[in-house]
Amino acid sequence: MKETFEQFGFNDYINKALKKINFDTPTEVQQRLIPVIKDGRSVVGQSQTGSGKTHTFLLPIINAIDPSVEEVQAVITTPSRELAYQIYEAARQIVEEYPAQELTAANYVGGTDKQRQIDKLKHRQPQIVIGTPGRVLDLVKNGALDIHKAHFLVVDEADMTLDLGFLKEVDAIASTLPNDLQMLVFSATIPEKLKPFLKKYMQSPVVEVVENKNIISPTIDNWLLSTKGRDRNGLIYKLLTMGQPYLALIFTNTKTRADELTDYLRAQGLKVAKIHGGIEPRERKRVMRDVQKLDYQYVVATDLASRGIDIEGVSHIINDDLPDDLEFFIHRVGRTGRNGMSGIAITLYAPSDDEKIAELEEMGIKFKPKAIKNDEIVDSYDRDRREKRHVKRERLDGKLVGMVKKEKKKRKPGYKNKIKRAIKRQEQQDRKINRRQETRNERKKH
Repeated sequence: MKETFEQFGFNDYINKALKKINFDTPTEVQQRLIPVIKDGRSVVGQSQTGSGKTHTFLLPIINAIDPSVEEVQAVITTPSRELAYQIYEAARQIVEEYPAQELTAANYVGGTDKQRQIDKLKHRQPQIVIGTPGRVLDLVKNGALDIHKAHFLVVDEADMTLDLGFLKEVDAIASTLPNDLQMLVFSATIPEKLKPFLKKYMQSPVVEVVENKNIISPTIDNWLLSTKGRDRNGLIYKLLTMGQPYLALIFTNTKTRADELTDYLRAQGLKVAKIHGGIEPRERKRVMRDVQKLDYQYVVATDLASRGIDIEGVSHIINDDLPDDLEFFIHRVGRTGRNGMSGIAITLYAPSDDEKIAELEEMGIKFKPKAIKNDEIVDSYDRDRREKRHVKRERLDGKLVGMVKKEKKKRKPGYKNKIKRAIKRQEQQDRKINRRQETRNERKKH
């Protein structure tokens, strides 16, 4: 029997919101932890990006909020502004379906107008606070934000919070909250340095380690295309006009980039729809209706505006750039290849994206390296090939590298054998040094 979100017994408006954003089957972390959170237990959820943890904590929290009480009931901290915006947008999509619109969520991050936030807080306290630890604590110390009665505290991306040095602020926030606090901590890893903090605020939490099984549909061809030495705009235009997609969604990371790319593609004569958070809701709805009617073949969208997009027959996804939150990569690519249909996902990448791609590969996502030659998509070599070659060279001692260059210049007979002998001597020398070091270490132990 298929698992659905209705099994959790959420309020009707939450189920309605989930249907609107096309969330039907809960992920493993959601199945395991939502009932526990609803039961009032504190939890430590260890799961990778893309596991669906945001809605794991958001849904039971929103379900428990009392709309008649105009005070902060939940505080959600996250170490980056981008993640705070994404969680806020996900929360907004749920709370806006509440019938009387009495549920309020607010987003507080650094780099925004603090005085305006203070002035607004004088009139009304939000029921759900989402933000970066520094700004939330700042508003609390200022006396503008009153969180002392909040029942929920979420520490999202706890390991990153620790790495970026924000745990002190989160500790200060937690210390102002009541004793019956329900704390929900989510992290990809649980470092040793995080454990004293967890012990301080959590008594017998439920700990769940969830292996990420979020691999994209096997009906999707997942391509990786290098932008090195190429104009990104021109590359996207070529991809759109070469393959003649039935319907292509092009994802950008920012509104500014969406505007720039749309303007470029329109200037080339393509009819392009644009969807992002900076467009008025009424206009966005109109554009969405036109897209659903297939008046457009190409749609440029940002992640935050696109979570609720469900368009039949998307044949191509193009990632103009890799998202900061890799969970969105799975959401993006999942727009094609639905219901057993085939689809193509093309991700443009620069050398600086190697770390993100490696992380996606660790999550179980496989890429096919591709290139464009003579206006055709062809198989390309593994992006690590050159990198592996460099690693080999770097392993050589500096003197040997110099010798290789020198001998190559001379081009004397037998120079290759000379180099080989020198490398062998170097390796023997390294082994001797390592053996000596191991012997010393053993002596120290005894």
